Amino acid sequence: MELYKLTIHELHEKIKNREITAKDIASDVFKRIDTVEDKVKAYLSFVRDEAFKQAEDADKEIKAGKAKPLTGIPIAIKDNICIDGVKTTCASKMLENFIPPYDATVITKLKANGYILTGKTNMDEFAMGSSTENSAFGATRNPYDLERVPGGSSGGSAAAVSADECIAALGSDTGGSIRQPAALCGVVGMKPTYGRVSRYGLVAFASSLDQIGPITKDVTDCAIMMNAISGHDKHDSTSANVPLPDFTKSLIKDIKGLKIGIPDEYFIEGIDPEIEKSVMDAVKLLEGLGAKSERIKLPHTGYAIATYYILATSEASSNLARYDGVKYGFRVKGKDLIDMYMETRAKGFGSEVKRRIMLGTYALSAGYYEAFYKKGQQVRTLIKRDFDEAFKKVDVIITPTSPTPAFKIGEKTADPLQMYLSDIFTISVNLAGFPAASIPCGFAKGNLPIGLQIISKPFDEETIIRAAYTFEQSTDWHKKRPAI
Repeated sequence: MELYKLTIHELHEKIKNREITAKDIASDVFKRIDTVEDKVKAYLSFVRDEAFKQAEDADKEIKAGKAKPLTGIPIAIKDNICIDGVKTTCASKMLENFIPPYDATVITKLKANGYILTGKTNMDEFAMGSSTENSAFGATRNPYDLERVPGGSSGGSAAAVSADECIAALGSDTGGSIRQPAALCGVVGMKPTYGRVSRYGLVAFASSLDQIGPITKDVTDCAIMMNAISGHDKHDSTSANVPLPDFTKSLIKDIKGLKIGIPDEYFIEGIDPEIEKSVMDAVKLLEGLGAKSERIKLPHTGYAIATYYILATSEASSNLARYDGVKYGFRVKGKDLIDMYMETRAKGFGSEVKRRIMLGTYALSAGYYEAFYKKGQQVRTLIKRDFDEAFKKVDVIITPTSPTPAFKIGEKTADPLQMYLSDIFTISVNLAGFPAASIPCGFAKGNLPIGLQIISKPFDEETIIRAAYTFEQSTDWHKKRPAI
C-alpha cells in the first residue's frame, strides 16, 4: 500500500484501527522523497533521524490509545518558521547557517499533536516572490510540469504536498504565498484571518500582512490542520483573542441559501480564458447545489498591487534592517563597521530582496512618507471597506486564485512587474486581513491545475470550509495527482 498517497484523515483511521504504525508512514514518505525529490527540489533540509524518533514516540501514544488527529503524520514546514535546533534559512544566504534556539508557536502546537517533521521546504528568499525562483539555493519545480514554477513564496510546501513528499505542510501568506502555489500545484491552501494563527517564530517579512496557514491534499485535512495551529497566543501581540471553533464541524455538504459574490474586477482582460471558464463552471455547480450568486463591485481592487508594494516593502525595509552581520547570520569582513554592513547586505541578500528593501526605504524616507506610505495606508482602508460593504450582501466571494496557470521557469524573472501581477487576485485579502482559501477546480491545457479562491468575513473560516467541502465532494479535482 502506498501510504504517502493518503490524506491525514485516511491515515488517522488506519492508525486508530491499528492497521499501520507511524513508523510505516514515515518509511513510506521518505521512500517517496528519495524517489522524486531530485526532480522536484521541494526541500532545503531533512531531519530523517529525528523523524523516525518522533515516529517511535507517536507509536507509543498510539499503543496507549492516545492518538490525536495528527499523531504520526509527516508534515513539512516552510523554511521561515523557526524550529528549535533545526536550521532555518528563509532560503537566503544571510541565514544560511542560522539555527533557532526556540520553537514557533505553531510548531509547539504541532508537537503537542504528535506530528512528524519531514524537513524544511524551499521558498522565495524571505518570502519575497511568486515562483520560488528567488531562493538562494535553487528553484523548486512544479510536479505537474518540471519545466514550470510551483508558485511562491511557499512553492516548496505546495510542491511537496502535490508530489506526495509529505502528507501536509505549513506555509506563510503575505500577498498570496499559500493560495497561489496551492492553485498552481493542484492542492488546498488556506490563509486564515490575520490574528487567527500566531506569528510568533515566523521570520517577519511584512508584519501587518504575514499569516501562517496549512497546505493540504483536501479540505478535510485543511480543517484538521486549522484546528491544530489556531488560537490566541500571549507571545504574539497581533494574535486575536477570539473563540476558537472546531473547524471539522464545518465539513458539511450543504450550502442551501449561501450567497456568493462574483466581483467584476477579478474577471479582467489578461485572465486566462480556461481559468475564467473553470471558475464560472464552479459557481454554476454551487448554484445547482442550492447557492445563489450575484455580481458585486470591489471598486478599489485596481489600486491593490501598488498599495501592497508600498506597504509590504516598507515593512520589509524595517524588518530586514536587523540583518547587518553583527549579532547573527552571514558576515563579510570590511575595512570598518560601515563597510562591513554594506558588504554583508550586498552579498547576503538576493536581487529581489534588495529591490524590495530599496523600494520600502524610499517610501519611508523623509519627504516621501506622506506621499507613499501614508497614502498606501489610506487606500488599504478603502480596500477593506469594499469587502465590508460586499459582505453585507453576500456570505462568500469567489474569484480565480491566479490569473494564469503555472508559467515556465525563467519566463517572468526579467520583468518584475509581470511577476508582481501573478498575485493580483490574492493581495487584497491580505491588505484587508480577511480569510481565504484556494481549492482545485479544473485543469488548463498541458494538464496544469486551476485554483478557485473563496473569501469570507474575518474569523469566518468555517463558511469557507463548508463551501469548499461542498464543492470538493461534488467533484473529483482534488483526487488528481501529478504523474511524477
